Amino acid sequence: MSDATSDRVTYDDVAAVGLDDWRMLVSGIHARFSTGSFAAGVRLVDAIGAAADEADHHPDVTLTYPRVDVALISHDVGRVTDRDLALARRISEIAVEQGVASDPSGLQQLELGLDSPDEAAVLPFWRDLLAFGGSVEEGGISDPHGRLPAVWFQDSGSEEPRQRWHLDVWVPGDQVQARIDAVVAGGGRLVAEYPEHSFWVLEDAQGNRSCVCTAQGR
Repeated sequence: MSDATSDRVTYDDVAAVGLDDWRMLVSGIHARFSTGSFAAGVRLVDAIGAAADEADHHPDVTLTYPRVDVALISHDVGRVTDRDLALARRISEIAVEQGVASDPSGLQQLELGLDSPDEAAVLPFWRDLLAFGGSVEEGGISDPHGRLPAVWFQDSGSEEPRQRWHLDVWVPGDQVQARIDAVVAGGGRLVAEYPEHSFWVLEDAQGNRSCVCTAQGR
């Protein structure tokens, strides 16, 4: 397995250690707990906070009615490590102790992809418009506070007519087919499949395309 200096934790690693509440998405491992009430959510968040302080490793926690979403990643190395797996296991134990069930079926993350023949010409505009500061990564930009979707730039030919914006919707690997089936049932069409690269291209009735993506296999 991984620590802060060894190989990164993979999608399959998370499943192999029995973290059934958790799924790896584009950034970190994620869990959703169905609390049923705001008060139950507050109790769960309080307990998660105490466990995080004890471990000196802190997740991103979102409290809403009637659920609590938790995301874990080792920010100092920019990937999931054994520290995240250990705290994820403890959080799942706390949820069981409090009688709170998880619901991984609703987990997803969103990225925005812009087709562009010249990334360098437009990247500063979008970085500054979205106030992402200096957070420029390879091929894209991201919100340093994690509040807004990341934006990345896909190289396209200058002569080729392209849809400019498309969405990358990241879902757990075990939810890919259900999401595709729902889109097709709603009038969409599966245009292309790239399971070896873990993404599927779908389009609406007017030809606008987006991708369903998963961290599984990456």
